[in-house]
Amino acid sequence: MCADLWSFALSTYARSGCETACLRLQEQGADVCLLLCGMWLEQRGVALETERVQALQQLARPWRTDVIEPLRHLRMQWRALAQQDEPLATLRERVKALELDAERALLMRLELLAQAWPTGVAGQQQWLEGLAAEDAANLDHDTLQQLRVVATGT
Repeated sequence: MCADLWSFALSTYARSGCETACLRLQEQGADVCLLLCGMWLEQRGVALETERVQALQQLARPWRTDVIEPLRHLRMQWRALAQQDEPLATLRERVKALELDAERALLMRLELLAQAWPTGVAGQQQWLEGLAAEDAANLDHDTLQQLRVVATGT
């Protein structure tokens, strides 16, 4: 078990099928950083409480909207042009690195918020569904379940 959220996110994302599931959920409007945080909280046995879900969502929303999404939009906008323009491809890679740095910063903020919450609660906590609820109308729940399977190995 990874102690910190960033290490957990990296190791989980590297598992077969995780990237595909995350990208599919992201295209449907999900905040992948929140979902990874939810799986980390489940793994740590943190009790799911409505106030905690709301606190995480309120922390993540402005950072995602004001920082991550503009970087992602720019990177995606340059995708086709960068295939034919080497200097632009280099800039696009730098934007991609900034986007990853922004995601890491968000994960660190989420971890800091959740750090004081008690761990070791027995039983399955449904953090993944709780944090996805804000986007539930748009999400493919089979993909959400696939993400849980990939992350937990169950």
